[in-house]
Amino acid sequence: MERPKYFTPNEVSAHNTPEDLWVSFLGKVCDLTPLIDQCKDDVLLRPIIECAGKDISYWFNTDTKDVLTHVDPITNCVRYYTPRGRFVHVPPAGPRSDWATDFVRPWWRDQQYQVGLLTTKTRWIRVINALTSQEQLLEVCSEETLDEITRRYLRYNAHASSYTWKHHGTKLDMSRTLGQNDVLDEDHNLERLRLDRDFYTPALLLYYNDDLTKG
Repeated sequence: MERPKYFTPNEVSAHNTPEDLWVSFLGKVCDLTPLIDQCKDDVLLRPIIECAGKDISYWFNTDTKDVLTHVDPITNCVRYYTPRGRFVHVPPAGPRSDWATDFVRPWWRDQQYQVGLLTTKTRWIRVINALTSQEQLLEVCSEETLDEITRRYLRYNAHASSYTWKHHGTKLDMSRTLGQNDVLDEDHNLERLRLDRDFYTPALLLYYNDDLTKG
């Protein structure tokens, strides 16, 4: 089974225009750009565009995974609760003949828009090349394996896979996460002790294997 791709909130926030629009909600990350293109110039896109690049979990019921509902004070009927304004695929409050119902499922239930999952916790690490002494600060997802973190680091070193990754002198298992490799997340303890986390960022050291076959 293919592992999902994880994203940080900062990565989601970079997609914040109508031409490239992502949102996160209930742990999912969705690319709604195709929806924007499909419903172009529809006024019901406004609430979505206003929240481009943001987390909109507060729009939804965590139990039903559907849009929040409330009892309409005028009709006494249960309606979707959209205080920012009705958005695409949300039915109008009353009977109307101009509302299109030809979509298969509402976008928040449609898997075609999902590109990955939102990390539950980001982590900062220092990746230090023992050969060149180059140091890079990386924000990663706590759910990512070292192999996946390596792919993040490739932009800084295209031959990162030709290195042995170690922490405190111990070779890391690239198929496991940082936590599973005992690279512990001390943020909670550092906060409790009122210590600056920037001074206690875990360091991973890369040792060159003299093998450039893994580009």
